[in-house]
Amino acid sequence: MAIRAIERALRVLQEMNLQPISTIAHLHARTGLPKPTLVRILQTMEEAGYVENDHRQGGYQVSGLVTSLSSGYHKEPMVVEAGRPWAIAITRKYKWPTSIALLDHDAVVVRFSTVAESSISPFHKTVNMRLPLLTRGLGLAYLAFTDPEELNLIVDMLRKCDDPENGLAHFPDRLNKRLEQVRKAGYATRSSFVEPKNSNTIAVPVFNEEGRAVASLGLTYFTTAFRSEKEACERYVPVLKSAASEILLDLKRLQGNALQPSVTTHPDRVPT
Repeated sequence: MAIRAIERALRVLQEMNLQPISTIAHLHARTGLPKPTLVRILQTMEEAGYVENDHRQGGYQVSGLVTSLSSGYHKEPMVVEAGRPWAIAITRKYKWPTSIALLDHDAVVVRFSTVAESSISPFHKTVNMRLPLLTRGLGLAYLAFTDPEELNLIVDMLRKCDDPENGLAHFPDRLNKRLEQVRKAGYATRSSFVEPKNSNTIAVPVFNEEGRAVASLGLTYFTTAFRSEKEACERYVPVLKSAASEILLDLKRLQGNALQPSVTTHPDRVPT
């Protein structure tokens, strides 16, 4: 039999993980739990050290102790934790959904998405969505910035796959030209011939301290919202590149065990 109190507490913690600051009113609207129940849950988690009541911000936020809850789970790199508040901040400011994708064998997989935070998202759900490397913005943004040895290994795998979206792997000259275009621009977009054609994704690589690509950060928009892909890229590429640079800094802090969250100031630091 399920223990309802634990279910409720986990639901609250999960929702708080998506927000830099959570108010009682927001949690009530998102979880449907009565406000007195939310107060008791938050007080309990605060006493346990997992939640902090930030009176200056007028709400609650998760503490650094929350990271200990995932210490037994080894599949999610710190880059997702570092990138989460930036993805949320971008969506709050520009409304479009933002995603963080990681390499998984011969594709990238969306490990975090702000689809739930966007009222104009082209998708209902993208977390765990598997995306080809050669035709999708999130895939190309990662692949183009991998080191040569990793790139060769990945392309060899793509050549053995019969997915039509991996077809470019059989044409080395064309593939190298496409990857060089992405490197020169510093970002990638979705190929025009793949579905869905009513939207597009702009993505940039996210690097670690050693300068190795470890993820890609992308923003998805409806194509009808702009006169051209160029216009959309001019608007959002600087935003994504700036966020990727900040993610690198936060990744360094996390790796150095500096558990002093700066997420409450992130929205103001996203460029216009």
